[in-house]
Amino acid sequence: MQGFGNRSWCAGITLAVVLVIAGCAAPRGPAPVEDRGTMTRAPNSVPGGPLITTDASGKPLPGIENYGKPGYYAVRPGDTIRRIGNETGQSWQNIVRWNNLENPDLIEVGQVLRVVPPVGPTSTTVAAAAAPTEGAVTKPVTPPAVLPAAPASAAASKPAVTASPSAPAANSGDEDLGWIWPAHGTLIAGFDDAKNKGFDIGGKAGDAVLAAADGRVVYAGAGLRGYGNLIILKHNNTYLTAYAHNQTLLVKEDQSVQKGQKIAEMGNSDADRVKLHFEIRRQGKPVDPARYLPSR
Repeated sequence: MQGFGNRSWCAGITLAVVLVIAGCAAPRGPAPVEDRGTMTRAPNSVPGGPLITTDASGKPLPGIENYGKPGYYAVRPGDTIRRIGNETGQSWQNIVRWNNLENPDLIEVGQVLRVVPPVGPTSTTVAAAAAPTEGAVTKPVTPPAVLPAAPASAAASKPAVTASPSAPAANSGDEDLGWIWPAHGTLIAGFDDAKNKGFDIGGKAGDAVLAAADGRVVYAGAGLRGYGNLIILKHNNTYLTAYAHNQTLLVKEDQSVQKGQKIAEMGNSDADRVKLHFEIRRQGKPVDPARYLPSR
């Protein structure tokens, strides 16, 4: 009986060791967003739904006091700083700086981030001319909220919903940019708010891709899935344009470009054929380029 007891004891120890090793070997995938707080709904996805403003420990989520304000972005599951930068048309390094983030890889679901430049001495005039002031000069300017509504989600910011995405261009300085077509090929797919956020223009590999208006390069790279080699230009506080699926990029971030300048060569990166996918975004929301581009 003593020998049997020893054998049972050894078997128990062996099983415990196997379970511990199996637990340690379980794969763990990295998550770009630290989900320490849980929101009962994605921002604005279910109007009227309750919103939790604290994390699991009861601590207020960073920036939650700015939730819903123009120029701010509420972090969603799966977001990264680079992705938020792509969606808002801003450099991710600027977003890190504006929000004093010690670790840009550690952001929380529900955290609210500033995605427009803080108002300073050089932008006070713009704030006064473009939007009603709210008192303190440290509050965000309404027009520069270029992409609170992300390419993948048009519901990242409440004020963006009030914009008229399909309104014809007006005569104000921010609207009248003298748009030109970004390529000379044939239009193969038009704007469809549900399926196609811009124009698809056909052509052959190496055809010139042109800046549709004067602007500044805020993104040049291949980090946004579904767009391939992508360029995003910021034209003013209201408009961005995107140029996707390029073969070659000819400009760099923070570079100023002029209307008609060759910025890329047409290609088929992350696409099923050679084409240029072109978008115009008004205050972050895709609009029909046909309302802005001259007739052919």
